Amino acid sequence: MAQLQPDIGNWFENIEDGDLFEVVAVDDLERTVEIQYLDGTVDEYDLDQWQNLPIAGAAPPEDANIAYGLSARELAPDTGQLDFNNPLDTIEGEHFDGTDESSY
Repeated sequence: MAQLQPDIGNWFENIEDGDLFEVVAVDDLERTVEIQYLDGTVDEYDLDQWQNLPIAGAAPPEDANIAYGLSARELAPDTGQLDFNNPLDTIEGEHFDGTDESSY
C-alpha cells in the first residue's frame, strides 16, 4: 500500500474500484482524513486506515467541482436536462425595465 500524504485538495484513485476522490479535510488532533467522491459522498478514515488504503495519486477530473454543484449550468430538477433559464447563467447582461439599460 502507498504511503501518500493526505493533503487537502489532492486527488486520489482507489486502485481496486477506480473511484476518484479528493481530500477535503485533515484533522491532526483527531488523526482523521475526510474525503469526498465525485458523486458528493463524504467518507472519513483515521490515519492508520489511510496508510493501508489501495490508492494512487490522481489528476483532478475535468469537472472537479461537480460534487459541489458549482458547474455553470445546473440541471433542471424535473427533466435532468440543462436548464438554460437558470438566473445564475443569465444575470449578467440582463436589462431591467425602469433602469438606464432598458433603452438599449
